[in-house]
Amino acid sequence: MAASVLRSACGPLRLGVACLCRRRPPRSLWARAWRLPGLVGSARSVAAASGAGTLGSDRYCMELLRKRDYEGYLCSLLLPAGSRSSAFALRAFNVELAQVKDSVSEKTIGLMRMEFWKKTVDDIYRDNPPQQPVALELWKAVKRHNLTKRWLMKIIDEREKNLDDKAYRNIQELENYAENTQSALLYLTLEILGVKDLHADHAASHIGKAQGIVTCLRATPYHGSRRRVFLPMDICMLHGVSQEDFLRKNQDKNVRDVIYDIASQAHLHLKHVALEDYLKKIQRVDFDIFHPSLQQKNSLLPLSLYIQSWRNRY
Repeated sequence: MAASVLRSACGPLRLGVACLCRRRPPRSLWARAWRLPGLVGSARSVAAASGAGTLGSDRYCMELLRKRDYEGYLCSLLLPAGSRSSAFALRAFNVELAQVKDSVSEKTIGLMRMEFWKKTVDDIYRDNPPQQPVALELWKAVKRHNLTKRWLMKIIDEREKNLDDKAYRNIQELENYAENTQSALLYLTLEILGVKDLHADHAASHIGKAQGIVTCLRATPYHGSRRRVFLPMDICMLHGVSQEDFLRKNQDKNVRDVIYDIASQAHLHLKHVALEDYLKKIQRVDFDIFHPSLQQKNSLLPLSLYIQSWRNRY
């Protein structure tokens, strides 16, 4: 597997779904995960209170990540201290883009927001970032690690194309989306850690695709509640399942077979504790995507990530 290749090529380096873990995990992961104080005020008030200061915008990114990408937040805590703030900035940037689709009522507004981030990235590479906390932190990360602009733009472009409420035509379309978003995020994380290795990039590609597929599965009940279905149409058609079956929370065998096929594709790439946990859960409930247990947060995830990192396992 790509992960074992990565390990042999890069020694103690450990690549995770949402992160790359350092040699020895911090002792206080559990405490930091649950005791981080809340952020006071909005993004604007944080930026205003801190000016261009580091602490305000850094804390904003951490809190945004903790609320909107909890698994990414936990994995970022496992990174070396010198890389952690840059990882928070990078993943906060991803969260900002991911939120656009669900936060706008018209595609035109979403396109305007994406255009803002395109200009923001351009301005960051001109050393003229806007006074926005995520932009400021991303600018610092770019300066500190010489991050590749192409990957940042690829994430924006792919998120922009995804503003259309259309299901993926096939599993390859879903994988391409995951490659240009989740995998690109991991390529940038490798740069933050100073890793330049083709084997590591290969592993990151597999991990990103697996994460993208699992994210699509996990979001299906939420999207269904908003009368949207994005699962690959070719697999649905193969089993004679319509979008209406998912909107009605149909639990027939054919619906479960669709989920099984999509989940199996994730297994073909790479497994990590945060992904493997969900894939095991969905198997235990016979691939019933709407089962209540799948909607519950794993309260033991911080401890699980700590143990897996300590054991040098994925």
